[in-house]
Amino acid sequence: MNLLVDIGEVYDQNQIIEMTTNISNMHIAVARPSSFSFHEVSKSSIAVFGGDIRERSCAKLKSSCHITSMQLSSQNVKFGALRFGKMITKAMSDSGDTKPLPGLPVDLRGKRAFIAGIADDNGYGWAIAKSLAAAGAEILVGTWVPALNIFETSLRRGKFDESRVLPDGSLMEITKVYPLDAVYDTPEDVPEDVKTNKRYAGSSKWTVKEVAESVKEDFGSIDILVHSLANGPEVSKPLLETSRYGYLAAISASSYSYVSLLQHFAPIMNPGGASISLTYIASERIIPGYGGGMSSAKAALESDTQVLAFEAGRKHGIRVNTISAGPLRSRAAKAIGFIDMMIDYSSENAPLQKELSAEEVGNAAAFLASPLASAITGAVVYVDNGLNAMGVGVDSPVFKDLDIPRDEKH
Repeated sequence: MNLLVDIGEVYDQNQIIEMTTNISNMHIAVARPSSFSFHEVSKSSIAVFGGDIRERSCAKLKSSCHITSMQLSSQNVKFGALRFGKMITKAMSDSGDTKPLPGLPVDLRGKRAFIAGIADDNGYGWAIAKSLAAAGAEILVGTWVPALNIFETSLRRGKFDESRVLPDGSLMEITKVYPLDAVYDTPEDVPEDVKTNKRYAGSSKWTVKEVAESVKEDFGSIDILVHSLANGPEVSKPLLETSRYGYLAAISASSYSYVSLLQHFAPIMNPGGASISLTYIASERIIPGYGGGMSSAKAALESDTQVLAFEAGRKHGIRVNTISAGPLRSRAAKAIGFIDMMIDYSSENAPLQKELSAEEVGNAAAFLASPLASAITGAVVYVDNGLNAMGVGVDSPVFKDLDIPRDEKH
C-alpha cells in the first residue's frame, strides 16, 4: 500500500524535505506541493482524506519506523522542529488486496451504490460517485430520461474521461446507467403526454418502482443510495409569486422523490447500508432569489431525513443523512441565475475563505456511507466552509472599521 502525503508549509519555507519512511508495507512521501506533485498509478484507490498535522514525530507512530533518507540542503533537521500545515493523504491499494488496511480508511470495497440524478460530470452527484468509487464501491447511476442519450454518448465517446480520473490514476467505472424519472413512482402515475413525449422514446422501465425492480433483477441488492436530484420549474420566481403548480412540482421532484426512492430501494438494501441526499441552507435561512418553492422543498427534505432515519433504521437497519452543501458552479445551479454571486459571497464571509470543491462534498458522502459513520443518522451535515455558522455577512460596509481576520492568501 502506498500513502502519499502532500504537505503545505514546513518550518523552513525555503527548503524542501524529501522523506521516505518504511512502515510495514507502507510508503510515505513528503513534499511541498508548490514544488512538485506526485503521480502514482495502481488499479483502484481506497480513500482521500484531508486534515492538519502539527509537530508530529516519527516516534509517535505505533509501528516500527526506519528512516532511510532525509536531507535538507546539508542541514540537520530535527523532527521536533518541523511544523506542518495543510496535509492531504491519499491511501491507495490494489482492488484484489483483501488484507485489512491500517488506520481508519474509508473502505467501501464490496459495496454497491446507486446514485440518482447524474446527468453530467460537473455536479455533486458525479463527485459523490467518484469518491465512492475511489473508496472501492461499485457504481450504478440513474439518469433523467431526457438527458440519458447525451450522457451515455458522452460517456462512451470519452468526453468524461478527464473527470473520471481517480486519485490512483485509473478511471471511474460506471457499471450500469438506468433511465430514471423520480417524479413518477409507478407506470400508472405517468400521464399520457409524457408517455408519448419524444424525449422519452426508446426508454422503458424508468419510474422509481421499475428502476428498483431492475436493479434487484440485475444485481440483487445495493448498499448505498444517493439522492442527487432537484427541480423547481419556477425557481426564478419569488415565493410570493409562485403558483400552486410550481410549488408542488418543486416539492415532488426535490423532496418527495427521496421518500419514493427509499420506499422502493430500502427493501433491496443490505442491513448497515446508508442513504444520502443533498440539501441547501435556504431550507433554514432566507436566500433571496432561491424561489419557486425550492426553499420549502429543501426544508421538507431535511425534516423527512429525520423521520426516514427512524423508520428506515428500525425497519431496514439503514442510516439516512443529508449533506447541506455550499454553492457550486454546476450546470444545474446556473439555472438559478445568481450562482456566481453566491460563491463570491461565501468566499467573502465563510470562516474558510476558499471556493468549495465538489470533491469535498463527495468525500463527506463517502465518509457517511462508510462504516466509520455507523452511528450517524438523521443528521444534516454541513459541507460549506462553515458559512452556516455565520450570523452576519462580514463583507458589509458596516463592519469596515472592525478588525476582522482575513485569509491573506484569499
